[in-house]
Amino acid sequence: MAETPLVSIALCTYNGARYLSQQLDTLIAQTYGNIEIIAVDDCSTDGTHEILTQYAQLHKQIAVYKNKSNVGFARNFEIAFRHSKGEFLAFCDQDDLWHPDKIRLQVECIGDNQLIYHDSEFIDADGKLLSYRSPYSLDENDIRNSSRMSAFYNFYRGSEPEVFLLENCVSGHTILVRRSLLRHALPFDRHFYHDWWLAYVAVNMGTIDYIPECLVKYRRHDESATIKDVLTESQKLRENIRWLGHCLQFAKNRNPRFVKSLHNLYSSYTGQFLSLRLWWMLRKNGDKLFCTIKKSDAVRKRYINRFFWGIRTRDLWYSHIKKNPEKTFHA
Repeated sequence: MAETPLVSIALCTYNGARYLSQQLDTLIAQTYGNIEIIAVDDCSTDGTHEILTQYAQLHKQIAVYKNKSNVGFARNFEIAFRHSKGEFLAFCDQDDLWHPDKIRLQVECIGDNQLIYHDSEFIDADGKLLSYRSPYSLDENDIRNSSRMSAFYNFYRGSEPEVFLLENCVSGHTILVRRSLLRHALPFDRHFYHDWWLAYVAVNMGTIDYIPECLVKYRRHDESATIKDVLTESQKLRENIRWLGHCLQFAKNRNPRFVKSLHNLYSSYTGQFLSLRLWWMLRKNGDKLFCTIKKSDAVRKRYINRFFWGIRTRDLWYSHIKKNPEKTFHA
């Protein structure tokens, strides 16, 4: 590997004119010199493409492309990668703020890993730090309110794919990957988050690591394309089944029998009164399957124990409660 390998930054835009200049300024200010910025606009109507063109005229490391039709977020990144030449690739949103040493530190720290990511800080539309409270019951010694992503996630390093079958701690804007990994990860399926998929593929193909520094100010606002919807319990269950099926299709799974078993148990869970096998599997492997989102042991145990009863039993119970609300026990 060359001392300063080329890093391709894939910047995918869609109607991002409001914050785009701020993001571009932080890309240009990177202390790592050997970068190319591949900007692909997905048919914006708000002046985004004009801003990109203006910056490209001033900075030779920026190359701008515009899609003939709107292709969506995941497909847009694939197009950017096709235009790129770097040995390493980084994902870039259109509205965040990058630390000037982000790329330099990631290249220095990636070592033999397939992927490296880092901590981030939440900011609002005006660039001010946002402080969140965890939705889980954390231990008293844990951080209760924070603007750092690491306050809510246990960042994982290693090579165990089970970690990413039900949860995820890797965000797209934090990722630096080897180009060789994309041969196994592409094409992206638009039904699933590309960052989850890259993390899963990476731990099957090798190892991943993280840098415990906040190298991006991650903007959270109503127009953000990366805000993930909050799902109901039934929606989450269906998503888990689809996601496990997608992971099962990956040809280079380290432990395909485990993935198949978990997928089958989740799939059959919806038609059962009792789900002892799924409950036992989750309990036995809970340290891996539920290690990335920070929860107290009590919350994690309570969540797993809910799978002891199948969906049919829970449906009967909820139907009984609706018909007999006066008999419901209140603690």
